[in-house]
Parts: sequence; structure tokens; C-alpha cells
Amino acid sequence: MSRPGEHRAVHTLRTTAPARRLYELVARAELWPAVFEPAVHVRILQRGQGTERFQIWARVAGQVKTWTSRRTLDPDALRVTFRQERTQPPIASMGGSWEFRADGDGDGTEIVLTHDFAAVDEAALPGLRAALDTNSEKELAALAGLAEQQHPVEELLFTFEDTLQVPSGDDAYAFIERSDLWPDRLPHVGKVTLTEEAAGAGSPGVQDMTMQTVTADGSTHTTRSIRLCFPGESIVYKQLVPPALLSGHSGAWLFDNDDNDDNDDNDDNDDKDDKDDKDDKDDKDTVTARHTVAIDPTRIEEVLGEGRTVADARAYLREALGANSRATLSHAAAAAAAARPTP
Repeated sequence: MSRPGEHRAVHTLRTTAPARRLYELVARAELWPAVFEPAVHVRILQRGQGTERFQIWARVAGQVKTWTSRRTLDPDALRVTFRQERTQPPIASMGGSWEFRADGDGDGTEIVLTHDFAAVDEAALPGLRAALDTNSEKELAALAGLAEQQHPVEELLFTFEDTLQVPSGDDAYAFIERSDLWPDRLPHVGKVTLTEEAAGAGSPGVQDMTMQTVTADGSTHTTRSIRLCFPGESIVYKQLVPPALLSGHSGAWLFDNDDNDDNDDNDDNDDKDDKDDKDDKDDKDTVTARHTVAIDPTRIEEVLGEGRTVADARAYLREALGANSRATLSHAAAAAAAARPTP
């Protein structure tokens, strides 16, 4: 029941997908950016028995918003309840639930997504309702579309990564963050159009990047991504326009700077010795390129040719996306090496 001053919105969808498969997709919030169109990034803050806290960045009415939510997961009842702990205007409060009601004959499921919410200003209610309707309908359609496929979800939705050691994680971060310079730095990038909001206190920089990629055969395709830049730590992204073979694609560049891993009991001399050791030893900083993709099986033969399978699509994506990431990592490592002072 809604609280005083709160409003309620209920969105439903009937699907042939099994209820448990739908529940499990909603339960794994870290996969949402590759499943749900509005979701850009999810950072898990805390997990316990049947409970979870996370921060999510999502596109709402064309803008990237962030909030922190607490969830309770009930796998027996196939129900997930949530409540935002930290909201952003025009939302004053927001909570709700996901329910998955299996048909008695086992032929399908009714998905029920409920929101109870209040606005900071009644004048903001129409826009808030419209954004809620738009995002909820997109989420329900995407969830059903993936879960209805005849292939196991774990074959269609998967993650892979490549890692490379670099002389300096900070210099590698600077290389990857400046994607506007990629056409002059990376052979597989033809053109980049970039708009951005600089990082603020406790918040990442937000980049809207449209990129033209040149494939090995000389053809091109264009993607558009939202990137969140956490200085020196990570750059995460969500493709708004993924390649034809995919229904969703998210990823991350993760920077592990060994200088930040000293033990707490090291004194200043120990820190200096560690730095000197690093100069003398093999490179220790690492950069990892991670991809999470959702294959659209209805496009496999169109893109790869008649008779091609999900296994072929997985292999193709692993090589094609991995090759571009490895090329970027190699150029970032070279740029980091060039930025180091000559001994």
C-alpha cells in the first residue's frame, strides 16, 4: 500500500518465459546494463542473505541519474522488493517490487512491476510518471525478450575480459579517458564525437560518445555509448546502439594501480623502496577490459551467415570485441611507457 503523499504505478506483461528464469535475471543486478536499456552501470555495495544494496546509474528522460537502493530477494516467492535510500530530484521517495506469477498451467508468467513514489513537487509528477512508464515498459520488454529465447540465458548473456600489464595505470587511464583522440591513436577507430560532463566531488565524469569502428575488411559500423569515468579507478560504459548481433552490451576498463596496494604498516621509507623496486621490476600496474554482452539469436544468421549458431556468435564476439580491446590496451601501454621519464 502506498504511503500518504505517495503515488502508485503498476506495469504488467505476460510472457511465455518461465517465472524462475525471469526472477534470476532481475536478481542479478550487476548484469542489468546489458539487459535493460535504461541501466548504465550498477555497483554492488553490500550483499547479505536475501538482501542487497547497490548504486545504479541509469538514463531517465535522456539524462544520467544515480541513486542507491536496498533490495530484499525472495527466491521462493519469486519476488524482489526495493526501496531507494538516496534519491535525486524530482523523486522524493521511491520503492516497489518485482513479482513473477506463473500461470497455473505452466504455459507462461505474468510479470508485475510496481512502483510507489512521491515527487519533490507536484508539478513534477507528469514528467516523473512519463519517465517511469517509458523505462518500465522498456525493462519489461527486454526482460521477456531475453528470457523467452529457446537458448539457455547463460549462453546468450556472458562476460569475458582481457588484462595487460602497463608501466603506469594513471597514464593508461588518461589514454582511454581521452576517447576524442582515438581516431589519431587507434587504427580501428575512424571517428569519435564526444560530449562530456566533468567529474565532481564523489561523482564520475559522464561522457556521451559516438564512435565509428573500422573492421578488418574495411567496413565500418557506428555505436553510441554512455561512459562513466571514475578517475584513476575505472571507466564503465553502456552501448546505447550496440552492434547488430547484440541486444545489449556493457563494459568496463579497470585500472589496478600497484602503488595503491601498500600494506598499512609500511613507513615512508618502505613506500620509497616499493617505488624503486617497481622501477626495477616488471611492470605491475594492470588494465583489464571487460565486456558483458547479450546475444540476439534472431540476428545470428543475418550477421554471420546461414547455419551459424550461438556457439559461433560467442566465438565471433569474443574475438572481435576482444581484439579491439587488446589493441586499445596495447596502445595505452605504449603511451604509458612513452610518458615515463627517461632514466
